[in-house]
Amino acid sequence: MTAQHIPSYYTASAPPFPVQPALAGDERADVCILGAGITGLSTAIELAEAGYKVIVLEAQRIGWGASGRSGGQAIFGYGCDQAKITALIGQDDSKKLFDWSLEALDLLRERCRKYSIDCDWRDGHAHVPIKPRQVLELQQWQRDLEETHGYATQWWSREQLREQLASDRYLGALFDRNSGHLHPLKYTQGLARAALSLGVRIFENSKVTALVRGDKPVMRTENGSVNCDFAVLAGNAYVRGIAPELDSRIMPVGTYIGATESLGAERAQALIGNGMAVADINWALDYFRLSADHRLLFGGRASYSTLPPPDLAGTMRRRMRRVFPQLQDVKFEQVWGGYVDISLNRAPHWGRLGSNVYFAQGFSGHGIAATGLAGRVIAEAIRGQSERLDVFAKIPHLPFPGGRTFRTPMLVAAMAWYKLRDAMF
Repeated sequence: MTAQHIPSYYTASAPPFPVQPALAGDERADVCILGAGITGLSTAIELAEAGYKVIVLEAQRIGWGASGRSGGQAIFGYGCDQAKITALIGQDDSKKLFDWSLEALDLLRERCRKYSIDCDWRDGHAHVPIKPRQVLELQQWQRDLEETHGYATQWWSREQLREQLASDRYLGALFDRNSGHLHPLKYTQGLARAALSLGVRIFENSKVTALVRGDKPVMRTENGSVNCDFAVLAGNAYVRGIAPELDSRIMPVGTYIGATESLGAERAQALIGNGMAVADINWALDYFRLSADHRLLFGGRASYSTLPPPDLAGTMRRRMRRVFPQLQDVKFEQVWGGYVDISLNRAPHWGRLGSNVYFAQGFSGHGIAATGLAGRVIAEAIRGQSERLDVFAKIPHLPFPGGRTFRTPMLVAAMAWYKLRDAMF
């Protein structure tokens, strides 16, 4: 049976994409990639541009996972504070990683221009504080960005923020005009079109059931196999059992988004005057933005147990109205969710297994831009230039404690503490 995307605003508003064939029989490629999300497709584009023969195997549809149903916010940096990365690998390498995260944003825009990808891109992103301690945290972060990395952002007072955002919930904003937001499924499908135009072969409905390692790795599916020189694992939260040593170092976390009915251009602009994306800095954060057709896309309500919250639509409405009380009459037309992959330290986990199997995971909810960079860095390593991947590989990654039986309950308990901290302090 042909897999379908889960129902969402993104699937309803993206143009139909032709179904790619399922793998049937044995194939040969220079590189075989597991996963047709942004990481896998970006790797494929980089390698195909360099003349490599590439096959991508996708268990479902192109962009079926987080790449096609996320919040769509493209932000500099990574899933953890830059200070955490500095503590793990030192200032010099941390500075390199930060600069490369800016390259990731440039790469995203470059791909859209080069391959004419229409993904509703809008400039501008604001991190917003709810509590006085968060104001101090953001202002310290702004100073560190400027002094350590030479990266300029703007601090907006509560009054300045109110000129652009019709909410009294927030005490100011750290605004970055270089970050922004997009329609993630349109972007991922645009990357797939680019890859196909370069000769990449993409097989959908072709779940990898085994990776046979060796001098010539083999990826096997139910109905075929691909023999290759290099294998790339880019399935993130939706892959288990292919490389068990990677499984223990990420956890799937559910995150949820709602799309309102169309508000109309005037009412939508009255909510967010400059069209920026917004995210608070609570541990269990809210994030939101406007769509190209004037809906509010509102996300949050992470689930660390992997179980969807009860009355999800009602919960999302209450969270939205806490930010925008003026939307009491507005309902969500669609609510959906999915998993992101988090690492224990929230830092990116990219590297290699042996000499010819590469991977990228642990984007920790910060993947729209970083996934494209991961594809470029892995492709560089396959082509013999591994300096940048080696820097990422320096980041130490421990398995989640508790083993298979207890690691999810332990994570739920830890997150309950952080949510309590958000509420009380």
